Amino acid sequence: MSQLDSDLDRLACLAGRSRHVTDLPGGLTNHNVRVRTDDGGDYVVRCSHGDAGLLGIDRDAEHHNTVRAARAGVGAQVVEYRPDLQMLVIEFLPGDVLTDDSFADPDVLARAAGAVRRLHGGPRFDGDFDMFARRASYLATVVSRGLPLPRGYDDFEDAWSDVRRALEAAPRPTVPCNNDLLAANFIDDGGRTWLIDYEYSGNNDAAFELGNTATECGFDVARTEAWAEAYFDDVTRADVARVRVQALCSAYGWSLWGFIQAAVSPFEFDFYDWGLVRFEKAAAVFRGPDLANLLTEVARG
Repeated sequence: MSQLDSDLDRLACLAGRSRHVTDLPGGLTNHNVRVRTDDGGDYVVRCSHGDAGLLGIDRDAEHHNTVRAARAGVGAQVVEYRPDLQMLVIEFLPGDVLTDDSFADPDVLARAAGAVRRLHGGPRFDGDFDMFARRASYLATVVSRGLPLPRGYDDFEDAWSDVRRALEAAPRPTVPCNNDLLAANFIDDGGRTWLIDYEYSGNNDAAFELGNTATECGFDVARTEAWAEAYFDDVTRADVARVRVQALCSAYGWSLWGFIQAAVSPFEFDFYDWGLVRFEKAAAVFRGPDLANLLTEVARG
C-alpha cells in the first residue's frame, strides 16, 4: 500500500486531501480501489498492471472511450488520467454490481439493454474491435510463446471460417462497443444501469456486444432471445441468430485471453480454467445441431 499511497499523492485530484482507500473486488488486469475524501469526494482509481500491449489494450483509447461513454450517459465521469502512473480516476457510481442471476429480472434486463443502446448511440470510439483479428493476434502470441491450448482447440478452424463468411455476407454498421460486458461491468441503481470498464472498447457489431453478455452471463436460448428483444426495436430471426453466433465468437476468441493470462499475469487467479470454460462453451456450439441453421439466418441478413 505504501507505493499506492505514494502514487495517489501524485494525483492532482487527491493532492492535499485526506482520504480513505478500500480495495474493490474484481478486475483481472487492474487493481481497483475506491477513494473517499473527507470533503465528500468519491472516486474509483484503476491501477493498471502487466503487459497491456500483449493483450491488445490501448490505455489512451481506454481513456478517450471512457470519456465518450460518459457523454453517452452510460459511463462514469473521468476525473483524471495519468498514464505515467498507469492510473485512471473516475467518479464512483452508486448502485449494485449485477450478477449473472440479476438478468432473470425482466426490469433489470430491460434497463441493461437500454444502457447498451445508449452506449451504441453515443459518440464513436477511438479504434475498432474485430474478434477475428483479435483472435488471430492472440493465437499468434500463444504459438510464439509455446503456451498450452486445450486438446481440440484447432479442430474448429474450418467452422470458424464459416462463421466469418456468414457474418460478412450480411455486414452491419459498427457502433461504439464496450466488448467486455460481463455482469460485473453493469452497475444498476434500481432506476438506471451504467456500464464500466472500457479496456477493450472499440467500434464493433452491436450483436457482438449482446452476444458477449449472453455467453459471459450464461444465458440459455430463451434468455438470449429476450435479451435481443429488449435491445432491438423490432427484433428479427436474423437479429437473434446474429447475437447467438457472436456469442460463439466471444467465447472462442476470449478463451485465448485466458490462456495468455495464465502465463503472464501477476494476479493469483486460475486463468487457464477461465479460458477453458469459454472454450468448452464454444466447442459445444461448434459441435451442436444449431450452428448451420444459425449461419444461414445470419447470412440472409
